[in-house]
This record gives sequence, structure tokens and C-alpha cells, in this order.
Amino acid sequence: MAKTVKKQYVVFGLGRFGMSVAKALYESGADVLAVDKNIELVNEMDAFCTQSVCADATDERVLQKLGINNFDVAVVCIGTQAESSIFITLMCKQLGVKYVVCKAQDKMHKTVLEKLGADRVIIPEEEM
Repeated sequence: MAKTVKKQYVVFGLGRFGMSVAKALYESGADVLAVDKNIELVNEMDAFCTQSVCADATDERVLQKLGINNFDVAVVCIGTQAESSIFITLMCKQLGVKYVVCKAQDKMHKTVLEKLGADRVIIPEEEM
């Protein structure tokens, strides 16, 4: 019998959307690394993911230390800082994350993320 391999997800940004995504993935049985600069959000998320880390994901060295290239999917949930979202998406693609899903603020943000190679871009307000 073949052993089932869990998918590994990294979720950047632990606002309402990011927390919801991370919790849902974890509850479905996936390995989830949650990353945010806010230690309170990281601590709050700790019980609902495999691992949570307080870090600046816009720093390429941080992404390398996290072993970002080993993750199957990155979910970039940073909605209020388009520049950070764009940079993290670019770094994830360049460092070898196989599939990158992003939250966009608006159509222009979505277009930029798609041009960078994001595999799926969601504007939550439109999709509701």
C-alpha cells in the first residue's frame, strides 16, 4: 500500500483571510507553516497549524532559512501591503515553490501578481 504524502503549505499573512485559510488547510490534514510579522497573531495561530513563525517574509534570506523551496503551495494572504505581497510572490516563484496562490486587493494588483507567475489570484471581495 502506498504511503500518502501530506501536502505542505506555507501561509504568509495572518489577517482574517490568512488565518481562515491556514486553519482550513490544517483541519483538512495538511502540514501548514504560518508566517507573519505580528507575534500576537503568530501566537494565536500556533494551535491551528503545524508551525507558526514570526518573521519578515519580504527578506529573501528569511524565506531561504524557512526552506520555502520545500513547500508544495505558498498562499500569500497579505492584502493591505501590495508591495510586500508582490515581493513575497516573486521570491516564492524564484525560490522554487511549485504553486503560489495570492490574495489581491484589486484588479491591478491581480494583474501584477499574474505577470509575476502567481498560479491563482483571488480577490476575496469579488469571489464572495
